[in-house]
Amino acid sequence: MTRIVASAPGPDFSGNEVPGPGPDTAEESVDLHTPATLDLLPDPVVVTDASGVVEMFNSAASKVTGLPQGKAVGRHLTEVLPLLDERGNDWWECSQPSRDLPRVTGQPERRLTYAGPDSDHDFNVTARFTRVDGVLVRVAVCLRDTVSRERIERNRADLIATVAHELRSPLTSVKGFTATLLARWDRFTDEQKKLMLNTVNTDADRVTRLLTELLDVSRIDAGRVQIRKQIVDMRAAVRRVVEGKIAAGSAPAERFDVRFVGELPEMWVDPDKIDQVLHNLIDNALRHGAGTVTVVLSGTSTGAEVTVADEGEGVPEANASRVFAKFWRGASRGNGTGLGLYIAKALIEAHGGTISVGKAPGGGAEFRFSVPAGGPVFG
Repeated sequence: MTRIVASAPGPDFSGNEVPGPGPDTAEESVDLHTPATLDLLPDPVVVTDASGVVEMFNSAASKVTGLPQGKAVGRHLTEVLPLLDERGNDWWECSQPSRDLPRVTGQPERRLTYAGPDSDHDFNVTARFTRVDGVLVRVAVCLRDTVSRERIERNRADLIATVAHELRSPLTSVKGFTATLLARWDRFTDEQKKLMLNTVNTDADRVTRLLTELLDVSRIDAGRVQIRKQIVDMRAAVRRVVEGKIAAGSAPAERFDVRFVGELPEMWVDPDKIDQVLHNLIDNALRHGAGTVTVVLSGTSTGAEVTVADEGEGVPEANASRVFAKFWRGASRGNGTGLGLYIAKALIEAHGGTISVGKAPGGGAEFRFSVPAGGPVFG
């Protein structure tokens, strides 16, 4: 078995002593201190000696600076990668005190500006100091683009705002009706009580659905979606979801047009996940569409295909690639978290299928997904 080891004894970038190859080390080894290794990293990394003279300059750093690696090595960091703090001070000079302290192993991430020859660019910069017996011998500087961090922060802020908005309305309703019933129970007729309790029940379901969506998104983002396949009657699944919408009062029966076309092969899918996709697509059609919601289940040579179409305004072609993005909601925002289509896409792709959106014959939006017939999974 091949082990990855340092080719020579000495400290690594974390400041830990790296032993040389011993008798139990396999013949193949990879030098962790080579430019080739650093070139595998997607982020710009520059390694200098204690005085700041560049020893290694990876390809990502060359791409940012426009400076070939050969022309960067041997020059001072401040020449090839000038980094400035928010006050315009040179970072290398300002970090001198921490480099002089024997116990300091680095500097935490901070936002710095690369003062390029043509334009400036902000990065999140981390520094790691390598010491031998407390004496600084090497400095490794890593830069991360702020765009991805800002995108994460925006998504987090959007999530908090969306959750707060979506929870406030049903919880306000639940609180209002329960407080009213507790205070004036004897003053309401049975029909009035039933109406208020049904509203409370509906709003509680809405909160549960939101929390379920958030948990689903967490699993999807972490790559932990589990598909448990079994034989599923797709016709029964479509009927069950549509009849559930009618029974819940989401829409009257005459608003649905359900069709089954052709023969279906034996379908091995996750019944709960397929139901969830159908719920999300039909809810989307009811919420944003108009007129009749047409659900068509067709057999294909490899599996099954489902289309859900409405007669609303449809999805502009420019937005077709965005509708499955997290938090995306159309111009007629209405209620909803903007997570349903994102979840539907992830669940269909987890089945090895595809999902898309186009223009329906009635002028509205038509969502189409296909899943392969699949088969039992053993082991």
